[in-house]
Order: sequence, then C-alpha cells, then structure tokens
Amino acid sequence: MKKYLLLPALLISGAIYAQIPEDILKYSFFPQNGTARVVAIGGAMGSLGGDITANFVNPAGLGNYKTGEFVYTPGYYFNNTNVNYRDTKLKSNDNNFAFLAGPIGIVYGAANRNKPGFSQAISIAVSQTVNYNNLVQYSGYNNYSSFSEQFAEEVVKGLNTGTIDDILNDPKYAYGAAPALYTYLVDTFSGNRVKALPEFLLQSGKALYQQNTIQTSGGMYEVALGYAMNKNDKFMLGGSIGIPIVDYHSNSTFKERDTSSDTNNNFSYFTYMDNLSTQGVGINLKLGLIFKPTEYLRLGFAVHTPSYMFSLKDTRHTDLDVNTENYKGSKSVSSTFFTHGVPGESTYSMSTPWKVLISGSYVIREIENVKQQKGFITADIEYVGYKGSSFYSNNTNPKQSEVDYYTLLNQTIRNEYKGAFDFRVGGELKFNVIMTRLGFAYYTNPYKTSDLTANKMILSGGLGYRNKGFFVDLTYAHSFNKDVDFPYRLEDKDNTFANVKNQRGNIIASVGVKF
Repeated sequence: MKKYLLLPALLISGAIYAQIPEDILKYSFFPQNGTARVVAIGGAMGSLGGDITANFVNPAGLGNYKTGEFVYTPGYYFNNTNVNYRDTKLKSNDNNFAFLAGPIGIVYGAANRNKPGFSQAISIAVSQTVNYNNLVQYSGYNNYSSFSEQFAEEVVKGLNTGTIDDILNDPKYAYGAAPALYTYLVDTFSGNRVKALPEFLLQSGKALYQQNTIQTSGGMYEVALGYAMNKNDKFMLGGSIGIPIVDYHSNSTFKERDTSSDTNNNFSYFTYMDNLSTQGVGINLKLGLIFKPTEYLRLGFAVHTPSYMFSLKDTRHTDLDVNTENYKGSKSVSSTFFTHGVPGESTYSMSTPWKVLISGSYVIREIENVKQQKGFITADIEYVGYKGSSFYSNNTNPKQSEVDYYTLLNQTIRNEYKGAFDFRVGGELKFNVIMTRLGFAYYTNPYKTSDLTANKMILSGGLGYRNKGFFVDLTYAHSFNKDVDFPYRLEDKDNTFANVKNQRGNIIASVGVKF
C-alpha cells in the first residue's frame, strides 16, 4: 500500500528555519520517567508520593517525607526499530547506557515542632525526561515523488522575488535550493520551467529507490526544585519549578537513485546529509495535591503548565552529492559554501502542551508503621493538549517571511494534533524487606487525522529491597511504540510517510539512602 497524506506545506525546509510539526512530539510525546520503583509500576504515582519522582509528576507527594533521602538512577536501553516505507520493511537497532536514566537528587522532610501534625519537605532533583538515542532506517521504491522536488518548489518561490544568483548568494537557501541549483539537481528548462532532474524519470513511468537513515542522540533533562506540606497525613499540597534542558542531535542521510539501467537519462543518484543539533533551556511549573479521605484510599490531582522553552538554538549544516550523468556529471557541495564557512544557526522559542493528571491509590493495610504495610494498587489518567503547542520567533523585529512561517507552522500543529489521554496502572506487594512490582501504561494517539497513528504501550516489572535506611530497586520495562516519519514535505503533491514501530527495553536501577 502506498502511504500518502495531504498536509499544509512548510516550504522553508531548505532555509534555516528547521522546525516542523513533528518537533512537538519530540518534546512532549514520551512516557513518564522516574526511579526504578516508579517505572516498575507503570509510572502511576500521582497519588502515592514518597518518591523523589514526585517533583516531576505531583509535587504534593513530597509531603510524605518526614526524613531525608538521596537517590541515583542509571539505566541501559535496548532499541529495536521496524519501519514500513512504501511496502518495504527494514529493521535497525541501537543500544546505549544512560548515566542518568531517572532522577538523582535529595529530599528532606521534617515535622514542625510548633504545629502538631504539620510537616514540610523540600527537594532538588535532576532527571532525564526522554532519551533520544535511536537509529531509524527505511527504504523503498517510489514512482510518485522525489525528495528533490521540495528543493524545486523552493527555487520557484525564490525566483518569484529574485534571480538564480540571488538564491545562490542568500544564506537562507543554503540547505536546499542553493546546493540543488549548484549541483544541477534542480535546473531551469525551456519556458522557464523549474524541475528537479528525478522528476523526468517519474514522468516517464520509472521508479526511484529511496533510502533514509536517521541517527539521533542526546536527551531532554529537567532540574526541579520542589516543596510540599503535609497536614495530619490527610492533605498534602505541593509545587515544583522545573527547568527543562534540551540536548538533541540528529544525523540523517537520504539517498535517491535511478532504478533503470539507462545511463543517459541525466540522473544517476544523489545523497543528502543533514546534521542538526538543538540546545536550549526553559521553565515550567507543576502544582498538585493529595487527599486521603479514608485510611486506605489516596486521591491525587496535578496540573503541569507548558514548558516555555525561551532559548532554543538550532545549529545545522548539510552536504549534497549529485551525479547527473551526461547532463552535468558529478558535483558536491556543503551548506557552509553558502554561509561563509560556518554552520547556520537559528534561535526560537516554543511552548509544550498543558497536562492535567488525576489519580487514585488503594493501600493495602495502611497504617503508620510502614513495615506492616503489604502493598498498593494505583492508577493515573493524564490529559495532554498537544494541539496547544506553539513555536515563536526570538527576533525583536522578525521579517515578514519568518512571521508567516511560524503562523503557518502553528496552524499546521492545530490541524494535525489533538488532545490525548494517557493511562497508567501499577501495583506493589511487600514481603518484609523485599517488594515485587508490576505496571502497565498506554499513551494514546496525538494525531487528529485517522491516516496517522502513534501510540506507546509499556509493560514493566521489578524488585525492591529496603532495610535499615538503604534501598535498591531494579526494573525492566518494555515499550511498544508506533509513530510515523515524513522524509520530506511537498506543496503540490500528497506527502508519503513511513510507519515506524519501535520496541525499547529499559533496565533501570535506583540506589538510595535515608538520613
């Protein structure tokens, strides 16, 4: 089956503006991370507390602390990806160790001597929100469109306001139109027609072989400072200030070649390499409460404001290698040729979605002496408003083209995405100093159109040991992820995309001491 979808075009793909609608999911569509204990119960801890992960989920949970605690969480990831692109399937894998797979930090809680039944807790923690390390590869035969057509469309728009020389000398075209013209992958023909050379093969009924390799690395991290108060172990109220930090790297290589044996049709192949790095920082606020109406029942509620990423910077450079056979032969060029020898940079801002969380827990044999507690069952329901995400220019007086770009980008986000619910459930059984845990989580489709499907399902389990102020937890979580990848976007044709299925195994350990 050929996969197409008509989307609003964002034809500054070759310009320095590198943001695309899918970037919203890069910063918001990921499972709830935490300590090994929290991951083992599916991430469902919005009404539990007593774990440093409360900083990032429901800060009211810090109110359960009456003493101090230090915890550290490393991990190891196994990535296996299966992609279906135009009825061709391909597998890839990428494994990596994470020095910081979950939170590291300190919590300190103490009772107020002047107010019986009242206690407070403060915490500072750093956690990895999402791990970007992955490898995605796919390939297939395409008789409908070419990657190079996006460059031709960009050239057409550039010629509406200038000449070919203007395009070649304007750094904003350094990542698409300019190198395509320089290598003659795109050229002008009789009647001032602008064409990419592979288009002539498509018009003659031939197919192109396309291959895309995307290697990503880095992560998104968050520093959180949390506070909570506890009134008679019945009502807890808390908040945390989060500072998200982005460190993302992507190296993609797209190859396209002629599938015929004709060596005189003016196109053999091209290879386009795109290297992008994004760094930035932002701020957010999380507020929550936990209420215990009965001895065994706990109810939680939390709100996460959008993370306002006020300082994001993209650094980008590309390389294009083209063989046009008898037309102009072989030519290669880097984007730095058009940007005075330095990689291009752009700065911008964005806001991630709002989140609202409700949760409940049933604690088995809930008494003050935790050594006699036998376990719990807990569940979270979370709403994420993906369509409310937005990108903004950081320029005080942005050019009209930049204003138009972000307006179109944000409208595309509203059209493509919707609000979605996430579900998490888990439980723990305690046998003296040993605990066993199981969890399940399901993150539903954020896309509005039925043609696009993305979801995440996670099964998890683990063991814990607690004795004399020392604890260690070990968890294995296996996630089944579905998403789509657009190798390129066109204005005058429907867009083809790849269906991506990823399985990730996580081994997570948390070690901590109480003081």
